[in-house]
Amino acid sequence: MNTFWLKMAGIVVVILVVIVLVNVFSSSEPEPEREHKPETFYEQIREDNKRLRADPELRQPPVTSPLAPLPATGRRQGGQEKGGVGKPVKPAQPQFKELSEEDEMQAQKLYEWALTQRKMGRLPAMGYKKMVDACREIIARWPDSVYAFKAKRMLADIPERYRSLYHITEEEIDLGDWK
Repeated sequence: MNTFWLKMAGIVVVILVVIVLVNVFSSSEPEPEREHKPETFYEQIREDNKRLRADPELRQPPVTSPLAPLPATGRRQGGQEKGGVGKPVKPAQPQFKELSEEDEMQAQKLYEWALTQRKMGRLPAMGYKKMVDACREIIARWPDSVYAFKAKRMLADIPERYRSLYHITEEEIDLGDWK
């Protein structure tokens, strides 16, 4: 029996094992931690709901120490200056226009509908067109409201290819210093 081909196959296997081992042990850089990406449709929906329903926050909070000294405000008896320890700084919040009760209900209803359309847009063979239209209507009807901010955040969150497909402008997704 000819063992030549058997020997050749053994040599190829040994060479492949050596190449794999060299690659594993020669990479000195550890693998970067991967960002947790949702694996299932339901995990994506859960993360979308958490992120898109959240209150606005500053992208980079101001750097202030909660115990920073306050400036001197006057003099005590005996010529000593009065100063103090600062109070904890409350995080800044954007100022939104208050809506009438009727407008509030309509805006909330339209925003919830847009969220539902976003969930459907994630499904194969669906699109974000209805969500984009609802967000644009919210921005047009209640431009300075919290719903307009959330609609802009929703528009900014869709994939880039859909932004160009639906002609979403930078103005429509501009959140300023907020996220």
